[in-house]
Amino acid sequence: MKRRKFLKKSIFATIGLGLLTGLYTLQIEPFWLEFVKKKMPIKNLPSALEGKTLMQISDVHIGNRFDYQYIIDSFKKAQKYNPDFVVYTGDYVSYENEEQFTQLETVLKHVVKGNLGTVGVLGNHDYGHNWLEQNVADKITSLLEQSGVTILSNTHKEVAGLNFIGFDDYWGLNFNPEKAMTTFDINKANVALCHNPDVCDIDIWRGFNSWILSGHTHGGQCKAPFLPPPMLPVKNKKYSSGEIDLEDGRTLYINRAVGHLWQVRFNVRPEITVFELTNA
Repeated sequence: MKRRKFLKKSIFATIGLGLLTGLYTLQIEPFWLEFVKKKMPIKNLPSALEGKTLMQISDVHIGNRFDYQYIIDSFKKAQKYNPDFVVYTGDYVSYENEEQFTQLETVLKHVVKGNLGTVGVLGNHDYGHNWLEQNVADKITSLLEQSGVTILSNTHKEVAGLNFIGFDDYWGLNFNPEKAMTTFDINKANVALCHNPDVCDIDIWRGFNSWILSGHTHGGQCKAPFLPPPMLPVKNKKYSSGEIDLEDGRTLYINRAVGHLWQVRFNVRPEITVFELTNA
């Protein structure tokens, strides 16, 4: 009888734990946004930018897969940080049809912009179905530009003494990093933006020795404690999330994403990153 009672209690405990875990994974952690604060040492940083802040927002994924009011609320929280620079590293929508344009317009009414400048790059989902729809990328670019976000496509732009190098998406139609890197100046304060961190392993960097900001992986969205995520959409499985020293003068930072491809997260909270600029 004691054994039966023990087994019965164990079964009920297991079921209860499973229900609580499911509730947490589906309804709590996907909306438990974390603002991660980091130092960003940059060579050749102008003294006027010492102590300024750079905010990275990635993988917004506006669409029908989760309630994007959460993104609007997240943007409102981010605005309170009053960032000096804001960079967006791609995947603004989870594209199904033209409805996402209207949804994105609604969210962009609350877009977070920097006091000194706001730039971004496209991600693979911004190219529509199978990453092959140029008209989708053009429309998303237009909406972002109208909202004050300058989209960089294989080019660079200096903003208040900080030079942003932006690559079009690695899986998209217009990936051409050589175009940007042939004219970049190593003596400037540089920050590179590329949605997919696999770009770090391509031989196009030409002595670049600063920060590379990426997204794309969402940190795997779910992973067991102390173990790597079981699924990552990258070739290099070291590229999961957070800061990675590439051991050649480059530092990669992979943002865990503020949005979700699907509304499920476990041990990988959504993230907005706030960097404090310092002179390396």
